[in-house]
Amino acid sequence: MSNFNRDNNRAVWFDIPVADLERAATFYAHVLACKVDTMSFEDTEFGAIEHSDGNGGCLVVAPDWITSEGGLLLYMNVHGRIRDAVGKITTHGVKVVQEIHAIGPHGFRAVVLDSEGNRIALHSETDE
Repeated sequence: MSNFNRDNNRAVWFDIPVADLERAATFYAHVLACKVDTMSFEDTEFGAIEHSDGNGGCLVVAPDWITSEGGLLLYMNVHGRIRDAVGKITTHGVKVVQEIHAIGPHGFRAVVLDSEGNRIALHSETDE
């Protein structure tokens, strides 16, 4: 975690539960247009989502944590490419829960299920 992230962001890390690490790593790499490095530490397999200066997080193999009905709604940054990101959702055989829509002065979001069944929001300041 960078000092900028620690000093300026309220959310500093996230764990996304997954059942299939390779499938989830491919999904997030394509939808977020970033690198996901899969690795293991002791007995835990995980995928670190690229985050050189921003908020960081990882994919954690923990299928019992997955829920798509409610709970935490994590906003993932797809600024300037929300339409492209939502378009990639269906290529992974998953569902768009809410199409792209305005969220007042805070930009635009689409609520989708990820490759593992987690409900996430894709966020952009523009609807492009």
